[in-house]
Amino acid sequence: MADTRPTAATHAPARTAVDEGTGMRPRKLLGGQRTCVWIAAGSSTPELAYETSDLLLEAPNWSADSAHLVLNGDGRLWRLDLAEDSPELVEIPLHGVPQINNDHVLSPDGSHIFLSGMDGHLYRAPLGGGSGTRLTGDDGLLHFLHGVSPDGETLAYVAIPRDTAGGGGRLALMPAEGGPSRLVDTGAGHVDGPEYSPDGAWIHLNTEAFASVPGHAQLARLPAAGGPLERLVVSDTVDWFPHLSPDGRFATYVAFPPGTLGHPENVHVEVCLVATDAWERPLRTFPLFGGQGTLNVSSWAPDSRRFAFVSYPMADR
Repeated sequence: MADTRPTAATHAPARTAVDEGTGMRPRKLLGGQRTCVWIAAGSSTPELAYETSDLLLEAPNWSADSAHLVLNGDGRLWRLDLAEDSPELVEIPLHGVPQINNDHVLSPDGSHIFLSGMDGHLYRAPLGGGSGTRLTGDDGLLHFLHGVSPDGETLAYVAIPRDTAGGGGRLALMPAEGGPSRLVDTGAGHVDGPEYSPDGAWIHLNTEAFASVPGHAQLARLPAAGGPLERLVVSDTVDWFPHLSPDGRFATYVAFPPGTLGHPENVHVEVCLVATDAWERPLRTFPLFGGQGTLNVSSWAPDSRRFAFVSYPMADR
């Protein structure tokens, strides 16, 4: 295996360990824990693309040219080059952007990335690095990005009141260039992970609208133009983050154990691969130790044949 110690392209400005406004902080590996970035292709055995015990990496996006993955770690943004025989992890330098979390999405043309800062605001920055622009105003909400419309004009995110952080997420839409947002009625219960379908007709998400017990998130979709929720899966597991392949034929999501509250880190989960015409019958499941950070954002390759995910095994597991 190649040397997998992360290297930085530039020296990032000093950052505080905790955002003073929200209390959010970057996640760290536990003693004896490591990050494993995997690439799966249909029924084949997943390939270990990268491994490190030095940095907790999360939430891979796949670049538009298929050459690299984009992940966050230690509040910063990183590029993992896949074309190299010995993949190298290089920091993408961002300016005017605070520490970021694992909610980031590439623009449809692949030139920019939309980011969720640990200050609770959304940002836009060049994917190659550079100065970022804050998109959200001081509206009393925390903003957690998950989707951008195929035409690149609209962002879908989760809005949570700052005075009740940790619950009560609602679906919100806003112009990708910034501007006023609007909340979308999805009924009762926390929602998360809103993401547009490749044709722009639907928004897929996980919701507690169908729950009979607290925290029982299930997968659903609703028309992007407005309309009622349609449940996609009825399961005992707690299901989060549906991601459709670019051709719309397949999807992935994370299944947490029954009774899970939220989407915690360091638990046994399964990454599920399904055909979008049969959500209730997984084509393949990938058991792993992970959860938070494993598959928070869409990680499909442009060819719809591969997807990436992250596990966080312990030395004794």
